[in-house]
Amino acid sequence: MNNVYIIGAGATPVGEHYSRSLQDLALEGLRSALADTQADISPRRIGALYVANAYGESLAGQGQLGAAIASAAGLEGIPALRVEAAGASGGVALRQAMLSVASGAFDLVAVVGVEKVTDKLEAAIEAAQMLATDSDFEAEQGITPAGQWALLMRRYMHEYGYEADAFAPFPVNAHANASHNKGALYRFAINADKYRKATHVASPLNMLDCSTLADGAAVLLLASEGLAREVGQRRVRLAGSALATDTLALHSRRDPLWLGAAQQSAGAALKQAGLKHADIHVLELSDPHGIAAALALEASGFVERGSAPRHAADGGISLAGATPLATGGGYKARGDVGGASGVYQAVELVRQLRGEAGQAQVQGARVGFAQCMGGVGVTVVSHLLMSE
Repeated sequence: MNNVYIIGAGATPVGEHYSRSLQDLALEGLRSALADTQADISPRRIGALYVANAYGESLAGQGQLGAAIASAAGLEGIPALRVEAAGASGGVALRQAMLSVASGAFDLVAVVGVEKVTDKLEAAIEAAQMLATDSDFEAEQGITPAGQWALLMRRYMHEYGYEADAFAPFPVNAHANASHNKGALYRFAINADKYRKATHVASPLNMLDCSTLADGAAVLLLASEGLAREVGQRRVRLAGSALATDTLALHSRRDPLWLGAAQQSAGAALKQAGLKHADIHVLELSDPHGIAAALALEASGFVERGSAPRHAADGGISLAGATPLATGGGYKARGDVGGASGVYQAVELVRQLRGEAGQAQVQGARVGFAQCMGGVGVTVVSHLLMSE
């Protein structure tokens, strides 16, 4: 397999883009990524288009997003398709695009993660999110993804002796970093006291421990080694990629507090890249709630089981910590962009590995780890990015 490089990365701000369409957001992201290459690359050189989207039909009323966005970009005729794996859509699209370049099929492809959701009522948004659960045994009974994470948080607290306040460092860290990100949805700091007083959404989860689904588009341009050398600057290599799945229904798992797909995908991606956990300088995880980040950190092998809240409280996830997390604000403060989230994660890591993250820069960052989940750890994709 050939080496694959990210030569362009761009994104729209995450927000409530009421007056804009999916295509409009995607085109802004594509223009941003092309400009980011700092080279005269024509869009016509793009050989294929991979669109990551979870809610196109249910919330935006649009299918065939591959063709729709290719046409809007003036790229009619190229292979273009939409990839759907709930919240893991962006990671799956990135992986499929990477494989197409690594195989030699294309020299340049675009990965577009895009969602348009905020002009719908809350009930419709919640119903769309429940599509990621088991329709026969979970959605049918009315449990939401947030409700499932709340159940896991309650069980985690029982198993390891934590109070709900122990999870405050995750959103506090996310908001602190988002205050430096002009593209974040919530650019303000919070503290543990505000977290403690926040209204419950699904006990023990409260409003300051729940992400907000929002609109946005992020785009990555993936290139062969030859084209990357032609561009000739700030190369970031996709060194490892792996996908794994778990049971769709949470109640079917022998151990609900262990995200087996996260363990498998992280391990396989690290092995492919020839790296160890200690080699990683900055992380992006699926963190719509503190419990999600905690379980992902543990299953992926960065901390011992049952220790993630203590690790966070001790500064482990801060910019100067052992596992800097959510440097752009994560799902909680940058905003949850559904199926586009995995692409936003990679855009943030590219900025970190190039040293372009400003006040949220992790010093000396050369290796990044991105992991996104569909559902409650059902589909999990892990990527390793390296600066060269």
